[in-house]
Amino acid sequence: MCGRFAQAQSRETYLALLAGESDRDIPYDPEPLGRYNVAPGTKVLLLNEREEKLHLDPVIWGYAPGWWDKSPLINARQETAAASRMFKPLWRHGRAIVFADGWFEWKKEGEKKQPYFIYRADGEPVFMAAIGSTPFERGDEAEGFLIVTAAADKGLVDIHDRRPLVLTPEAARDWLRKEVSGEEAEKIAATGAVPADAFTWHPVTRAVGNIRNQGAELIEKIG
Repeated sequence: MCGRFAQAQSRETYLALLAGESDRDIPYDPEPLGRYNVAPGTKVLLLNEREEKLHLDPVIWGYAPGWWDKSPLINARQETAAASRMFKPLWRHGRAIVFADGWFEWKKEGEKKQPYFIYRADGEPVFMAAIGSTPFERGDEAEGFLIVTAAADKGLVDIHDRRPLVLTPEAARDWLRKEVSGEEAEKIAATGAVPADAFTWHPVTRAVGNIRNQGAELIEKIG
């Protein structure tokens, strides 16, 4: 699954890998975002396409339509979302990307759970597939977005059996295109995912468990 991630670099660092300035309607901002512990229920900069231009909108992480009487959902499974009665409309018309530096997972070790920070071994940003309720610019407090997850494989399964669906920059750009159908998006998800062996991870401080903690030390390796 994905229940916490870091989105700390500047928006320009992420956007430069996806599209030129003429392809986006996003004000230039070189300041680092500085969010080392992004949690569900908070607003996250969500990349989406409108009128053939990329846009960034602050959207709540969590999906809870009006008829839903449980806690907001934060993840949707790649294997079932495209055909799910609940998520099919979002998969077809509400595809988005969450850019990040990596994500956190907790693994039980002894009597406690140890958090790990997972990131690309080459240091490149992570582009996580997302789906949500449009229009995103509305900033709806109730109906937000979910991160799409896939089954973990290779070494990643040692940390958790699920992981975010991380797309290559090229696949991420195609995922966002409005003219891409739901069926085509399924193919992008299947063929454009970054493989498990492209990631590495290390243990981090348990302080990441408190969402009030936001410093860079949260992603640093502990001994």
